[in-house]
Amino acid sequence: MAKGILGRKVGMTQVFDEFGKMIPVTVISVEPNVVLQKKTIETDGYSAVQLGFMDKRANLVKKPMTGHFAKSGTTPKRYIKEIRLSGMEEYEVGQEVDCNIFTAGDYVDVTGTSKGKGYQGNIKRHNQKTGFKTHGSKYHRGVGSMGIIAPNHIRKGKNMPGRMGHETVTIQNLVVVRTDREKNVLLIRGNVPGPNRSLVIVRNAIKK
Repeated sequence: MAKGILGRKVGMTQVFDEFGKMIPVTVISVEPNVVLQKKTIETDGYSAVQLGFMDKRANLVKKPMTGHFAKSGTTPKRYIKEIRLSGMEEYEVGQEVDCNIFTAGDYVDVTGTSKGKGYQGNIKRHNQKTGFKTHGSKYHRGVGSMGIIAPNHIRKGKNMPGRMGHETVTIQNLVVVRTDREKNVLLIRGNVPGPNRSLVIVRNAIKK
């Protein structure tokens, strides 16, 4: 069965296994999600489940969305995301999804928005080397050759300075170390994309 849940990255810590080995983990807060809508091939052209996460004040919600939440019998939610995985037809509208859908040892894919680094040059953004620092060289952190003269323009794909980060990133095949239903948290081995308190999507790994 396909599994997926929305959560917020809390931060990183460490736990110890039964052999005393230290394991770095990321703590993800996963308050129970609510299934807001089911999309099917017959009605929408594709199969997906829409999940809502974290409560939101009713006075901040517009009337169309208020009716959308009322159909599932839940309070307004701050985050709404669709998860498109085959095998999610078993979910029903209004059903709660908590961290118990995962168990220790499961492989998951985690999607989040990476940290924004602002406007950066090629050295940091594309990991290019610097120019020579000696022998009179005055070209240290330039972008390099812009290409041959004949096209009289810069070719597409040329590495250039620009905004770095704040992109959707997915890290695959991470391992669930522990689940805690009382505290509504998942402990996932290693790091996941995004700053603390940012939204992440945890799904079962598609390559495992």
